[in-house]
Amino acid sequence: MSGADILVACLEREGVDSIFAYPGGASMHMHQALTRSKKIRTYLPRHEQGGVFAAEGYARATGKAGVVMATSGPGATNLVTGIADAYLDSTPLVAITGQVPQAMIGKGAFQETDVFSVTAQVVKHNYLVMDVNDIPRIVKEAFYIAQSGRPGPVLIDIPKNIQLATTQPIFPNEITLRGYDPVKHADDVALNEVIGMIREARCPMIYCGGGIISGEASGELLEFVERTGIPVATTLMGIGCFPETHPLSLKWLGMHGTVYANNAVNEADLLLAIGVRFDDRVTGKISEFAKHGTIVHIDIDNSEINKNKVVRLPILSDVKYALRRLNELLEQAGKPRVKSDFRTYPDWYAKIWDWKEKYPFTFNDTEEVIQPQHAIRLLYEMTQGDAIITTGVGQHQMWAGQFYDFDKPRTFITSAGLGSMGFGYPAALGAKVAFPDKQVIDIDGDGSFLMNVQELALAHVEGIAAKCMILNNQWLGMVVQWEDRFYKSNRGHTFLGNPKNPYAGSLEDPTGIYPDYVKMCEGFAVKCERVMHKKDLPAAIQRMLDSKDAYVLDVMVPYTEHVLPMIPSGGTYKDVIYEGRQTLKAGTGL
Repeated sequence: MSGADILVACLEREGVDSIFAYPGGASMHMHQALTRSKKIRTYLPRHEQGGVFAAEGYARATGKAGVVMATSGPGATNLVTGIADAYLDSTPLVAITGQVPQAMIGKGAFQETDVFSVTAQVVKHNYLVMDVNDIPRIVKEAFYIAQSGRPGPVLIDIPKNIQLATTQPIFPNEITLRGYDPVKHADDVALNEVIGMIREARCPMIYCGGGIISGEASGELLEFVERTGIPVATTLMGIGCFPETHPLSLKWLGMHGTVYANNAVNEADLLLAIGVRFDDRVTGKISEFAKHGTIVHIDIDNSEINKNKVVRLPILSDVKYALRRLNELLEQAGKPRVKSDFRTYPDWYAKIWDWKEKYPFTFNDTEEVIQPQHAIRLLYEMTQGDAIITTGVGQHQMWAGQFYDFDKPRTFITSAGLGSMGFGYPAALGAKVAFPDKQVIDIDGDGSFLMNVQELALAHVEGIAAKCMILNNQWLGMVVQWEDRFYKSNRGHTFLGNPKNPYAGSLEDPTGIYPDYVKMCEGFAVKCERVMHKKDLPAAIQRMLDSKDAYVLDVMVPYTEHVLPMIPSGGTYKDVIYEGRQTLKAGTGL
């Protein structure tokens, strides 16, 4: 078999059913081999970045490694942003790149880039294949590394001559990697100490993140919460790991999270941090974060322990195992599972309830103008929360997290750590490929959507019925918000529309919207509808939801809206900016 055919056989043996791959001179042989596969469907993105974001969407929706492939040089470097995104968000990803022939490496050959070195800082591991006989082992290792322990991206760079070389392959059935031991189990001594801390606590909180989702530990977390009665705040990456409609959910914390979640986490006397990394967008000024509480940190990645925040009790463990064992110990201690027993910490619950009453998510609703928060809440009500939501990056991303309630893991897919604009729609395509019978909707901004708008072609040609609701304000909204708050509203190149018509898109001037997504989508043969008036929005959303094909809903919203609450960068929870009248309360309350 040729190296290219061996590669495809290896992918089939790993259970790969979908690959997002853009061909080029150094990867053509692998594409030729893919045409002979009966098990793998190859999706042709219109840009390598769109392909890698789609692979991430597939991975985040399924928990399996997404697979993307590109050619050498510019094809490979176009993957770097997506690989870095997967690295920061702990997304299992296998990226395969073609490379110039071995004899040409290091000689500045046409379309040569040392992608092995370029990606070294943003991968969990990477390979440069130097022998065709190594391909079966390397592919087996790559998937094992990407999907085990703390998930992440792995790169395999394959020179052209290796793809052409032939050999009799030997496919390994199992892998043992010296020095790599991803299976970590907490010992009972530490877990019993945690239970002792819970017994003594008066104001405990759980702060949990994406590790719960990647560790498939949502069920164990729910049981733990209902045995202990401890309220829960998630990170942005952890949204959906605990039901946001549960009475003990405080939704999410951080820069734009709920005031009550930030207050509770920072004023708790015991903080159980599970599957988190104490990101700066959560903690603000790290020295002041949860400074009065005892912190327990449970995580599978030892490098995260005491990295950003020194804690009292670090526990290196798979979170699913740790939570399951804690539940067993609680059962032995006579702690039953009760969904809504608020007798455990009555004073603490009362304090949190008071915060929730005083500081709900709010926005100033209007009669005619469509507020972005209203559009998202209406989408939530019309989907009944039964959809996979992806987002781009910006204000719309934060509003999606605020005003759409998520009760299941892997239903909120966003670029959190890297904050990559252009992520939303390709990720929706990947999620829709994984779950073709599920409603998949990208909530996007006009700036973020435009960055990978070419993937409308992939949606139409391949019949991927992912939807997109654009909250179009004609501006780079989040940067505008920071300009308003910290730069006296001085505009530093944040207008995305036509400078000759800066008021386009408002009810006073509904013409001149730029770019014209309706016409643009028409060129891609994708249905697009623009909505200007609030009264027209419910029917328009319904038409989008009912469509059997890809669909774009261009919703015009004002650029003057700010995402609130907001904790300024480097501030503490006490510096929160909170404005607006009460129009909507998130969640069900305590």
